Amino acid sequence: MARRPGAPAAYGEEFSFVSPLVKYLLFFFNMLFWVISMVMVAVGVYARLMKHAEAALACLEVDPAILLIVVGVLMFLLTFCGCIGSLRENICLLQTFSFCLTIVFLLQLAAGVLGFVFSDKARGKVSEIINNAIVHYRDDLDLQNLIDFGQKKFSCCGGISYKDWSQNMYFNCSEDNPSRERCSVPYSCCLPTPNQAVINTMCGQGMQALDYLEASKVIYTNGCIDKLVNWIHSNLFLLGGVALGLAIPQLVGILLSQILVNQIKDQIKLQLYNQQHRADPWY
Repeated sequence: MARRPGAPAAYGEEFSFVSPLVKYLLFFFNMLFWVISMVMVAVGVYARLMKHAEAALACLEVDPAILLIVVGVLMFLLTFCGCIGSLRENICLLQTFSFCLTIVFLLQLAAGVLGFVFSDKARGKVSEIINNAIVHYRDDLDLQNLIDFGQKKFSCCGGISYKDWSQNMYFNCSEDNPSRERCSVPYSCCLPTPNQAVINTMCGQGMQALDYLEASKVIYTNGCIDKLVNWIHSNLFLLGGVALGLAIPQLVGILLSQILVNQIKDQIKLQLYNQQHRADPWY
């Protein structure tokens, strides 16, 4: 039924609670991380395909490519919900995005707290990972480069000591080991030589057969676990800054999605209010 002559239009027909600023800020925020997630997946898949299948399966637990793919896929799905939810003003997708992002944030927070409280168990897990990496050192090129970088960066060798490299089948000191690297350590364990033009990859030859004092003249004898723990203790502010840098985008995403959800709900209520008054014959 038509409105009475001179009656005003339904309240808020030209008004919207949904802020374009919040809507498109959340959209472009998710779009940025959506693109980053696709790059991560592409790099992870490429790295995975470039490896030998048997080598990749042997060190699956510590394979950086698998970790990159998993994180990339999860980020892709999460940011996809955020992008489409904000663009289409879909409450279900936005709430899914907000809920999942909250879970991720809480899991990271719990992992940090548990790692601090159960530092001894965390140290044992790190030791297990390093030992497993030592075993598969020659099986995976990415893992090999990662270990070499770590040993150079922290000036260390092995997990607890340089003799841990005997766990690797190529560096094992047993007499029945036919490897040319028997009783050796990787070149990344060697002390740097000033003005060395060419890296001597055989500088760790036979080092495990020497005692600590003699070996320390040529290689790093201290393990990487203690060096890593000391580095963490001396760089707590840096690690705190990194953790804060990871937490802020997550909190911003949660906040923006919740604001947009509330605005959409208010807009729906306004539309229902207008529909009711259009149907009112006395309005």
